[in-house]
Amino acid sequence: MEIKAIKAVCMYDHGFMNQPFAFGGEEGKEAFDEQIIYRSSLQNFLIETDEGIILIDTGFKTGMSAPAKKLGGPLYMGDKVDDYMASFAALGYKPEQVTKILITHKHGDHSDCIAEFPNAKVYISPEDADAMKLPEGGNIVRSEYKDSYKNFPRAEKVADGLWFIEAKGHTKGNSIVILEHDGLYYMFHGDITYCDAALKANKLSIIFEDKAAARETLDRVREFINNNPTVYLSTHCPEGYENLEMKRVMKL
Repeated sequence: MEIKAIKAVCMYDHGFMNQPFAFGGEEGKEAFDEQIIYRSSLQNFLIETDEGIILIDTGFKTGMSAPAKKLGGPLYMGDKVDDYMASFAALGYKPEQVTKILITHKHGDHSDCIAEFPNAKVYISPEDADAMKLPEGGNIVRSEYKDSYKNFPRAEKVADGLWFIEAKGHTKGNSIVILEHDGLYYMFHGDITYCDAALKANKLSIIFEDKAAARETLDRVREFINNNPTVYLSTHCPEGYENLEMKRVMKL
């Protein structure tokens, strides 16, 4: 498999989140300053290969409206750039070119458009597939995580240099994706953190289904980053697409 490009599919930009939302998952929101604000956006990612397009998550369905801006609110996703399918098409691709979709977790901003890609096998954890009431078999692949990868004990190789990795906590079936390419490790992490500042500060956001598992996952993610040159690709902050554009290696 030859990697031709890694791209961001941007849907919202120029938003904000406050520190209690981004950092308050363990100590509580009251331990942080709501006047400290971090940038927010919404993007998913794709990998162009010589064998077809691989999507890392898919965004909201066409016409989905995000909550309106509320000054002082915990999270404003941002100003709408375009719907997911329109943003995907603007990159020059067609749905039938997509051969695989790797879903980090069940939330709509990561999974709503899987039905738009008729030729794609959809990789997802069994827990989140069941939560979404996805059918058994067909194009749905419930990951068995039958291997290990680096410091992650449960993982599955889905293509050359491409790993789908169990990373529970944010949801009960949460996963991350790591791509090895040209000496770097591209980590598509879904919502392990909501902004890069939280990763650097070693803080969980307030959104998780299993706090103990989320803590274990964040510890493993940070250990991986400390030991491997990693481009950290966030979904909910613009550092996600900026890190990709600059091939910026995360430093903790």
